[in-house]
Amino acid sequence: MSTRQRPLFLKDRRDTPRVPGGGRKREALVEKSRIAIREGSHSFHAAARLFDKTTRERAWLLYAWCRRCDDIADNQHMGGELGDQSNAEDRLKSIRLLTRRALDGLPTADPAFDAFGLVAAEVGITEQMAEDVIAGFQLDAEDWRPRTEADMMRYCYHVAGAVGVMMAVVMGVDPKDTDTLDRANDLGLAFQLSNIARDIVEDDAAGRCYLPEMWLVEQDIEPGQHTKPHHREELAEMAARLVDLVEKHEAAARVGAARLPLRSRWAVLSAARIYGAIGRKVRKRGIEAWNHRVYVPRWEKAWYGVRGFVSAVINRPHEPDEPIDWGIADYRPDPA
Repeated sequence: MSTRQRPLFLKDRRDTPRVPGGGRKREALVEKSRIAIREGSHSFHAAARLFDKTTRERAWLLYAWCRRCDDIADNQHMGGELGDQSNAEDRLKSIRLLTRRALDGLPTADPAFDAFGLVAAEVGITEQMAEDVIAGFQLDAEDWRPRTEADMMRYCYHVAGAVGVMMAVVMGVDPKDTDTLDRANDLGLAFQLSNIARDIVEDDAAGRCYLPEMWLVEQDIEPGQHTKPHHREELAEMAARLVDLVEKHEAAARVGAARLPLRSRWAVLSAARIYGAIGRKVRKRGIEAWNHRVYVPRWEKAWYGVRGFVSAVINRPHEPDEPIDWGIADYRPDPA
């Protein structure tokens, strides 16, 4: 018998009290969120240990919402096997309704959404920030494909950069500090670009491709053929191009990280090194990058944690090779 949770549609009631967390006790929401992150992401769970207690708990609360939204959107449990992909529109409506209720302090009957309402109230996460993340789930539900590099970067913003923005607020950045939030977005972009480079073949097997169509055209690759053995050299070239973008946004992210408290700065710089290592391993392996899944072993993660701590203490980030003249506004679609 399936234990998958089903999204709920709830109607507002004027007599329902508005309390951050939907009336649930903070301790209970924190514990449920801790369990969710421990089960759903070992890497994120380990990285969160570098935060101070308050920031760590808030990161757990935010992660629980992200994980639950992802599961509802893909009809899966904890990132597992995809379920029936019909009724995607209804699932997205459910996510938006429950998120709006959570932000209004209304109970949602789902602890992950109540957790989000609590952390949003504590740190100032806005409905626009949440909607930017949900828009990423919508792109996947629509089976969307990027045509240009700008399209790909827009996707990376919605599925990762926007989460980086909320994480920055969780770490104490003022929601109105757009310059620092722009740099937090850069970190999310770098993470997602590394994921795309690593997962090109896996994504293709699932019927998804996040490489821009124009890149494939430039390489003279037939539609749907980019992962075939005879195109591995071209694929390696495109992966290297992705990693160049990773390093561009990684460098910009370090500028923003310099403004964070020490422990948060340590966590960010360590995570940046770990995810950057994924992309650089893909680039180094060339045409053999997809023979075996690229990963960063524990000892290497620990080493990057040490290096991240040293960099956090010194706190003198190198200036990026090119002027930083981009921000969140460049990745949001123009209003209709």
